[in-house]
Amino acid sequence: MRKGTSRRSFLKASALSGLALGSAAAHASVLPGQAGESDKAKQRPARQPNIVLFCCDQMRWDFVGAYKENSMTRTPNIDAMVRRGSTFKYAVTNQPLCSPSRACMITGLYATQTGEWKISIGMKDDLPTLATVLREQGYTANFIGKWHLMYADHKTRAGYGWVPYEHRHGFLDLWEGANEFEHTTHPYYGTIWDSTGKEITYKDEYRIDFITGRAVRFLKQPHDKPFLLFVSQLEPHQQDDLHRMVAPKGYAERYMNPVVPADLRNIPGDWQEQLPDYYGCVQKIDESVGTIMKTLEEQNLLENTIVAFISDHGCHFKIRNTEYKRSPHDASIRIPFVFTGPGFDHSMMREEIVNMIDLTPTLLAAAGAPIPKSMKGRNLMPLLTSREAQENWDNTAYIQISESMVGRAIRTRQWCYCVADRSMKGTEAPSSMHYDEYQMYNLADDPYQQVNLAARLEYREEAARLRELLLKRMGEAGEEIAEISPAHLYP
Repeated sequence: MRKGTSRRSFLKASALSGLALGSAAAHASVLPGQAGESDKAKQRPARQPNIVLFCCDQMRWDFVGAYKENSMTRTPNIDAMVRRGSTFKYAVTNQPLCSPSRACMITGLYATQTGEWKISIGMKDDLPTLATVLREQGYTANFIGKWHLMYADHKTRAGYGWVPYEHRHGFLDLWEGANEFEHTTHPYYGTIWDSTGKEITYKDEYRIDFITGRAVRFLKQPHDKPFLLFVSQLEPHQQDDLHRMVAPKGYAERYMNPVVPADLRNIPGDWQEQLPDYYGCVQKIDESVGTIMKTLEEQNLLENTIVAFISDHGCHFKIRNTEYKRSPHDASIRIPFVFTGPGFDHSMMREEIVNMIDLTPTLLAAAGAPIPKSMKGRNLMPLLTSREAQENWDNTAYIQISESMVGRAIRTRQWCYCVADRSMKGTEAPSSMHYDEYQMYNLADDPYQQVNLAARLEYREEAARLRELLLKRMGEAGEEIAEISPAHLYP
């Protein structure tokens, strides 16, 4: 898109490009991001692209309209990103819980490798991250919103607010956020902190709009370097002390007779009360995306900015356990995963299974930056252009689960297979040396995971195959190889 193109023209072009959605990729090509440090200079693009990483919290993948799973969702701005860019339909978080997933997101590592295997214990401070690597390449690294990666004491509230320099993991330029964001803010009032510890407060403004406004303020400033901007929204996550989702005023009323996702309909939960507000929050998140895209265009930044839209995990509305995530089901683990901008504008929806830990390696590759060898995630860019990469892709996601259980799971094209140590509390330890088969779903016959096949005799051979695959993935994630006992009782 040339400079000066109007937003109307951009949206029209995006709509036309949508005719190619889901088409086959082109032949293989050489892509940046996987070679060694010595190749850094020749890989770096002539104009390093800016990067905006937009993360919302607890948003189900099927609430993006362009995925065509939910007729009631209103996400025209995210849908425009899908029509224009590269989207991964089967993206999986590697830890369906706020803090651990965010550690996975910015490090390309599994949660047990980052140290943040449960909420608020603090991520290791010496790991390469998206921000540290990009700053080495001449970027500024900027953050606005919910952090949730520093130690916090939930009894004394220590660590709830300001995040010191040494715990920002490379986001050392603009800083406007709070560690325990859902405890220092509410839907219409709250406090975040700048890099020096000065309070920034808001009142009588919806939280999403406040954070969006801070992002717009940053984008309108002069930039003499390429920038990374991480915009981290709380919604559609619940407001913890109110024990419910809270949509903007007047939005829940638009969804008072909502479409109920198929996985929820047959199982008790709190979706009956929560869905109208959840839909309203999602609509407002989409409006935030639209405002940021419009600002990028107005500032002549859009053509050289990669925008990635993601959620940290999904939401099952208490049908699987006593909370909203922390389970191996698609409602917990599948997330929206959308990219637009330089290197991604292919009008393509890929159906390979990809992982949250692939996010940082992919963005580094797109920026022409080296990918640290310590990262476990994969660069997804070859999937967009290389038939060989598509044919040889490993369609497996590995999931670590904590707090609800000490559990491990894999998600393949056809199967979801989960094991757990039921003798341990989910907050007790990051892993176990002995697990029992717990859940197993045939996604081809049961896409909404209604029937647990663990211990069914006719599936023992398949369970044994999945057990070996899970053990292999555990080893690749740096975990000790545990014992997994077959299930003996059909739930």
